[in-house]
Amino acid sequence: MGDRPVQFEILSDQAVNFNYSKFPWVNYQDENLNISIPVFSIHGNHDDPTGADALCALDILSCAGLLNHFGRSASVEKIDISPILLRKGRTKIALYGLGAIPDERLYRMFVNKQVTMLRPKEDEDSWFNLFVIHQNRSKHGATNYIPEQFLDDFINLVVWGHEHECKIAPFQNEQQRFYISQPGSSVVTSLSPGEAVKKHIGLLHVKGKKMKMEKIALETVRTFHIEDIVLADHPDLFNPDNPNVTQAIQAFCMEKVELMLDTAERERLGNPRQPEKPIIRLRVDYAGGFEPFSVHRFSQKYMHRVANPKDIIHFFRHREQKEKKDIDLNFGKLVSRPTEGTALRVEDLVKQYFQTAEKKVQLSLLTERGMGEAVQEFVDKEEKDAIEELVKFQLEKTQRFLKERHTDAEEGKIDEEVRKFRESRKKNTEEEDKEVREAMIRARAHRSEDEVLVSASSDEDSMDMESISPGDGLSSTLSRGRGRARGRARGARGQNSTARGSSRRGRGTTSQESASGSRSYKPVSMPSKNMSIVDAFKSSKRDHSLNSFQSYSEDIIDVDSDPEDTSFVPSSSKANQRLPAVSSLSKRGSQSQASRGVDFESDEDDPFMSPATSRRTK
Repeated sequence: MGDRPVQFEILSDQAVNFNYSKFPWVNYQDENLNISIPVFSIHGNHDDPTGADALCALDILSCAGLLNHFGRSASVEKIDISPILLRKGRTKIALYGLGAIPDERLYRMFVNKQVTMLRPKEDEDSWFNLFVIHQNRSKHGATNYIPEQFLDDFINLVVWGHEHECKIAPFQNEQQRFYISQPGSSVVTSLSPGEAVKKHIGLLHVKGKKMKMEKIALETVRTFHIEDIVLADHPDLFNPDNPNVTQAIQAFCMEKVELMLDTAERERLGNPRQPEKPIIRLRVDYAGGFEPFSVHRFSQKYMHRVANPKDIIHFFRHREQKEKKDIDLNFGKLVSRPTEGTALRVEDLVKQYFQTAEKKVQLSLLTERGMGEAVQEFVDKEEKDAIEELVKFQLEKTQRFLKERHTDAEEGKIDEEVRKFRESRKKNTEEEDKEVREAMIRARAHRSEDEVLVSASSDEDSMDMESISPGDGLSSTLSRGRGRARGRARGARGQNSTARGSSRRGRGTTSQESASGSRSYKPVSMPSKNMSIVDAFKSSKRDHSLNSFQSYSEDIIDVDSDPEDTSFVPSSSKANQRLPAVSSLSKRGSQSQASRGVDFESDEDDPFMSPATSRRTK
């Protein structure tokens, strides 16, 4: 924010560049804001748009006018990257951006030629093309990264995010001929060698088609030093057969840590805002018959000198390679195995499992790709309903397909139609990605509903407890003990009470939720939760023949209750009362006391009980 004027102009259509924003224009052109340095940003993998509305943290900052969020794409089938065209004098910059997308999905889109970078029609060679991307650059799996060769060769500079190692100086890709700058993370986020590199930011100067990157060191970053020790490389110092070798190793590690502390102190930049305690990491390879010493006791000596005393020492044992005496190798029997350090993804493990599994446990409805991505969501983002929602989604879609085909209700014909439908889905990868994305949105929405239900039920319990007071004639009951008071406060759960067995509580429910003294008959048309495809197909035909009649659910009250309490409730109204649980719970706080469902513990306070019933109950 400030009064300094912005000296460049935007030539592109801002409604296209910021089409997902509530304010589709650049913030410094807003009459209500005074911007001196406009910020343009894409989202990363930790703040990617999620949920039913696909929102992220940058959307809040963008709506507040603090930055300009660009490079967002909602399509999982095709991406067209339209640049932001900037001009200052004779220098013109085409700013391309692509926010974080799951690497496997973006990899497939690049392979299928579904990612297009649009270029200006006029003087396309006079633009300096700058591309901002946030994806895996190093290879973590077969498709879990984006190769540099996927990018177009007309780009001049790629600013690559997501990777934490600072490589701010641009270096050229030999094949594509563009330059790449990797700024890295601004603070230390993990105890790895890549984080120990000096942290910098870059100030890019562009004039015409020429550029210059000015490195600026960050002075407030906590210093971090890491070093590795291999005990087997020092046979003159350490002998595994020596009974005092553990003490010698501990003394050697202390000496190394002291040297690292001295180096960290010398490299301090003198900025008063820089943290004083450094981060020290000493990794010790004790392979070769050595034993580790107590890390907890060792860390006590550096409790007030380092920022990570509990993690200062890390013992690991390098896997020893066994020498093969037989030189004759049969290369036809060699099996490719993942090398040490290669991370296996859950999606690949699921696919590998079903490819090698027996026929009786093979998937007949779902595909390996869809199931793998659902398990990946369950593991990485803790979406506990991801697998269940995917199964439900595919089951509903298969049922609709069978109904449209008017397949006979024979198990053999249904299995054949399901197999053909599954094979067609496996070939259409774009449609399958769209289905998985929709199932994940439903899983997140289901999790939000559960959170609302939990909060509403806790509010309901506290409301029920607050409605009990000594003036209601319950002081004697509350003084008898905690268990009885809780039973009365919750509506005498488990008793044959007529107030519990009828709809007097005003909670929008019927006597199906009563105690054991009442019996209820559910309508036939209610679907079963674990219904198979054959059962669902047969029940749909029965429902079609009975859809012209209105079914009723009869609630029969116990003999001890009043005859006038017996009620006939249409099943349609009962379903409407049960299904929208979120909306009914969220509205309780704003309703009146009667409609809110307050427990009437005293018969005098119950407006629904007749005088005769009241006297008989007393």
